[in-house]
Amino acid sequence: MRPLRACLGAAAAVALAAAGTTALVAGSASGATNSAEALSNRWYAAAPYLMPLDNDPPSAGAIMDATGLKAFQLAFVLAPNGGGCSPTWDGTAAVSSDTAVKSVIDAIRAKGGDVSVSIGGYGGTKLGQACSDAASTAAAYQQVITKYGLHAIDFDLEEPEYENTAAIKNEIGAARILQQNNPGLYVSVTTAGTADGTGWFGKQMLLEAKSQGFTPNNFSIMPFDGGFNGAASQTGALTNFNKILQSTFGWSEATAYAHEGFSGMNGRSDTGEIFTQADFQTVLDYATSHNMDRFTFWSLNRDRQCTPADNGGRTSGTCSSVAQNSWDFAKYSVKFAGVTPPTTPPTSPPPSSPTPPPSTQCKPAWSGSTAYTGGSEVSYNSHNWKAKWWTQNETPGASQWGPWEDEGSC
Repeated sequence: MRPLRACLGAAAAVALAAAGTTALVAGSASGATNSAEALSNRWYAAAPYLMPLDNDPPSAGAIMDATGLKAFQLAFVLAPNGGGCSPTWDGTAAVSSDTAVKSVIDAIRAKGGDVSVSIGGYGGTKLGQACSDAASTAAAYQQVITKYGLHAIDFDLEEPEYENTAAIKNEIGAARILQQNNPGLYVSVTTAGTADGTGWFGKQMLLEAKSQGFTPNNFSIMPFDGGFNGAASQTGALTNFNKILQSTFGWSEATAYAHEGFSGMNGRSDTGEIFTQADFQTVLDYATSHNMDRFTFWSLNRDRQCTPADNGGRTSGTCSSVAQNSWDFAKYSVKFAGVTPPTTPPTSPPPSSPTPPPSTQCKPAWSGSTAYTGGSEVSYNSHNWKAKWWTQNETPGASQWGPWEDEGSC
């Protein structure tokens, strides 16, 4: 995933050298003290991406209430920006001392949901690039699994990392070690999509997996940012990728589909392609009719309408740049998981709009181009509004779950 797509034993794993090779000994996720009950694999396969620390993160709980979604793909774990082989969020926040993301995870689990964690993405330095070998890469990722008691993990392997043969060997080797040391761990591998399925580097990654004897739950492609034009071009790429999986691993068509996934981008892509709700429905129908293993998208941070709806022909990390209701695209993930999304918002008391005394003055007028921090006050539509968190270009009152609190008429 790109930065718009980005911006953009247990506690200790022990490496043992034996006969010139390195093996990892580590506790499984099920042994972590903060581990929640696992969801079905179908939920981890349906989990959309969410940046919990960037791109104006929405409330996961509000999305769960509005859509029935239970699983989230949190992004991204990277190597530290200053160098080293230890896991961080976005290259800046050490996993070892994290409390912010953990609080998000705890809140999701308190409502009966769970998370997968995505490692890699488009930006930053990946642990496969920074760590010396597969075992040390796996040890770094094991810290993440143990810290959060994970039942699922996603390897997002794309450029520039997947052009680095040594880094991909480390990542695939680490994935294999984690799969062995964490029984039942759901492992997805996400890589770039092309009209032919995936490009040369994607095919080399598959060959590396074959050479190491590694089979994840799925290999997913991202059919966007490559000259795609709607759902037909995406399903064509998925058909071609299925043939690549067949020829690489010697699988039947059905077995290849059972190990294949789709990772889309909702709304306007980085390169200006447009994928609407109708496109998502078409790809969802393809995925379910072919018994594919995964259907996800980038991202929940973008699953809300811009102002204006097309965002002036620009791509945003915080809205979709197409006309939509909030969390429209999340509902396709819910359908893939086999659940019918609610047709009406959850029942809750309406926000109060007290009638102010005549002396109440309107705050400065809201502007879509201004960035507001939590506590900022503006006026819009003859009401005053207070920002709950950082926001920009999100119209006050546009969503019940939005960033603005109605302070009443002015």
